Amino acid sequence: MSRREAWLTAMRPQTLPAGAAPVLMGIGLAVADGVFAPWPAFAALVGALLIQIGTNFANDYYDAINGADTADREGFTRVTAGGLIDPRRVRQAMAGTYALALVVGVSLVYVGGLPIVIVGLSSIISGILYTGGPYPYGYYGLGDLFVFVYFGLIAVSGTYYVQAIVALDAGPLPLWVPAETVTASAVLVGIAAGGLATTILVVNNIRDRETDQKTGKQTLAVLVGYRWSRVEYLGLVGAAYAVPVLLWRGFGYTPAVLLTGISLPLAVRVARTVCTQTDGEALNPALERTGQLFAMYALLFTTGLATSGVTL
Repeated sequence: MSRREAWLTAMRPQTLPAGAAPVLMGIGLAVADGVFAPWPAFAALVGALLIQIGTNFANDYYDAINGADTADREGFTRVTAGGLIDPRRVRQAMAGTYALALVVGVSLVYVGGLPIVIVGLSSIISGILYTGGPYPYGYYGLGDLFVFVYFGLIAVSGTYYVQAIVALDAGPLPLWVPAETVTASAVLVGIAAGGLATTILVVNNIRDRETDQKTGKQTLAVLVGYRWSRVEYLGLVGAAYAVPVLLWRGFGYTPAVLLTGISLPLAVRVARTVCTQTDGEALNPALERTGQLFAMYALLFTTGLATSGVTL
């Protein structure tokens, strides 16, 4: 592997749709509600992708120095554990990428004020502490919860918020969340995004359950076992497909939001694999397809929202 290929591997470009998808869904909802603002939307997307890349560097680095990445691991190549890039360089790349995210976030802080400071800093800190620090929460069964919150509720609501606050002319540097800048619809869309983002981690942890158990990495899959991990997977997928129906029937959005149903056959195929397989040979493709499902769902949902509007 060339040096360039090694750095590209460390960035894990296959994970970037998971960072972009909730932001796109927040943009689609803003369009539907008439509060779309181009610059905050673009800055939110760039910032989210930078935080995703920084977190990927952090996970590669900390999993290696904590001994969680071993030769028995069935997943994709890790550059630090594999000796492809010096650990010090990976750590520097992590810090540099997070610094760029903070630079992008400055403009959003002017728009969104203290809430954006809290969201931005906590996102970076949670990305580092997922596998780093004295108590890496990803090693103690809390990874699923944090992915659901940060890749779902916060990513969608935060994207919607920075657009709505501009469209509603709430003024710069607010100290708290002004009225109507985070809506019940944004929370629901965040649940859908968080659910599908978390399914990616669930598949990863089902695949790695045996090796994680040996290295002392107590993921939720290690703690609850295969059966309940699969129940979690199905519940999260089911919640994601229930949200568009709720928006249509309960919030007045047009049936265009039901475009997400086009992705349902893919969801069924992947779920069948997740519910019957445990080895990397089967679950590595399932992991990729779960990411593809999230990307497809997000594009369909964004399109449906952007062409929907509210009919009430």
